Amino acid sequence: MPAHDSAPTGAPCWVDVYTSDPDKAKTFYGELFGWTADTAGEEFGGYINFSKDGALVAGAVKNDGHSGTPDVWSVYLSTDDAKVTVDEAAANGGQVIVPAMDVGDLGTMAVLSDPGGAAVGAWQPGTHKGFGLLAEPGAPAWFELSTKNFDASVAFYEKVFHWETHPFSESPEMRYTTLGKDEGAMAGVMDAAQFLPEGVPSHWTVYFAVADVEATLAHAVELGGTVLEPAENSPHGRIARLGDPTGAAFKVVGPNI
Repeated sequence: MPAHDSAPTGAPCWVDVYTSDPDKAKTFYGELFGWTADTAGEEFGGYINFSKDGALVAGAVKNDGHSGTPDVWSVYLSTDDAKVTVDEAAANGGQVIVPAMDVGDLGTMAVLSDPGGAAVGAWQPGTHKGFGLLAEPGAPAWFELSTKNFDASVAFYEKVFHWETHPFSESPEMRYTTLGKDEGAMAGVMDAAQFLPEGVPSHWTVYFAVADVEATLAHAVELGGTVLEPAENSPHGRIARLGDPTGAAFKVVGPNI
């Protein structure tokens, strides 16, 4: 998929990293994925927009430590009306972390937690339409919720973000549901109750496409990152999990070897 004009309602439309060291993030992701960084003015809190080949791919926001939240990547789902989405989330077992708020003429954002406790953003696009490149090297490729409350979480995204879900696997060892079907799938929900360790909450994960997973891992380590899960082949490509220099985790996916 080359250029990506806009995300369908309910689909992932943006990702950003909450980072305690924005300068380090700019260097790391710039070197690793070939991103360029554009820092917004003080009225937007110095928010960073990352681009790849001229197309927006991700953002970064300063973690000043006041929230007590560790550095983390976040996923935002597109909505036609962020205020309605907030109300629907509260009525369907979710919690409101950040109420709907206008971000200039860029759009309206909110941050919610689903019934499994995973944080997820909602974005009502204004002039900022979200990422403009998808599933190309250096761009977001997949978005996955690992949840300890599978059934309630799937129902939440169906009701609040109007997902049309399709079971991908229903075996006791691997329950997995997707937003959309087959080649049209846009995100996934995994039943992680059996394998997420104690103390590790339900969470969203961003996958970035790369041309060569091994080369990416080696370069990430050179840049101060950490390999959290080594690369393995899968039916969907070769996948590895990384941490950036301040600990924000993400995955990369590339061709199997």
